Amino acid sequence: MTAPSSPAPLATDKPRFDLLAFARKHRTILFLLLLVAVFGVANERFLTARNALNILSEVSIYGIIAVGMTFVILIGGIDVAVGSLLAFASIAAAYVVTAVVGDGPATWLIALLVSTLIGLAGGYVQGKAVTWLHVPAFVVTLGGMTVWRGATLLLNDGGPISGFNDAYRWWGSGEILFLPVPVVIFALVAAAGHLALRYTRYGRQVYAVGGNAEAARLSGVNVDFITTSVYAIIGALAGLSGFLLSARLGSAEAVAGTGYELRVIASVVIGGASLTGGSGGVGGTVLGALLIGVLSNGLVMLHVTSYVQQVVIGLIIVAAVAFDHYARTHKA
Repeated sequence: MTAPSSPAPLATDKPRFDLLAFARKHRTILFLLLLVAVFGVANERFLTARNALNILSEVSIYGIIAVGMTFVILIGGIDVAVGSLLAFASIAAAYVVTAVVGDGPATWLIALLVSTLIGLAGGYVQGKAVTWLHVPAFVVTLGGMTVWRGATLLLNDGGPISGFNDAYRWWGSGEILFLPVPVVIFALVAAAGHLALRYTRYGRQVYAVGGNAEAARLSGVNVDFITTSVYAIIGALAGLSGFLLSARLGSAEAVAGTGYELRVIASVVIGGASLTGGSGGVGGTVLGALLIGVLSNGLVMLHVTSYVQQVVIGLIIVAAVAFDHYARTHKA
């Protein structure tokens, strides 16, 4: 006699809802909505349209760099020099247009090109140092952080450079369809980064290098080129952000970008990217940048000092990574 077979599952049976998996997948947006609700209750001015635009304007500057950091972290790299490179690129561009070119209708264009190209060159040099010298990216960019900041201080003896015309300043304080110009540029950069990662051969190679660099090399991927290129990308975006920041403030300052490394890396990590590479995306990074912007703005409205803000952001980074690890190791 054969043993009776187990009853077939009913057609109406549905898989159980996995709360842990749902929370892990949507943790950034859930926490973002929670923060908005808490700060909205704590301060009635938080939920105004004016404050929302203030948050977006602040987020857009480091958010642009965070898009580039997404590429870097996806290959398992890191860049802690972005704030210093931003300052150097912006003050070098300001020096060129004020001391060499002079005032004119194309001043903003020259500054934009100079700042972006200097950032691109700086990122390219750091990428080449990683691939040619086989030095860990953290060490290379840590050295770059000191070099670029020192060069910034040397260029104008540590002083700011100002005196930009209205066409230049429009890029930091103007509007396009009721939205601040930096916010529009951030949206365009994020869209371009998302499309490049998800729908191009280059994007697939970035994920491949981050997943397993040796396997990618054996599959024909030029790992050195991909590595160098992602550092060039983040460098160019740091230069672009430096131009926008100087236009917004009306001056290029040697201390610009201080602490941006933390915010940029935090945006990517909180957005769900793995520091080991191969996992993450621009969409999550944008949410992570917005979360940090909302958190900082809300804490300011509650009269919390900037020192405490840094502590809170640091704790959130650790919590985000710890929760991701816990969720991965406790899958059903």
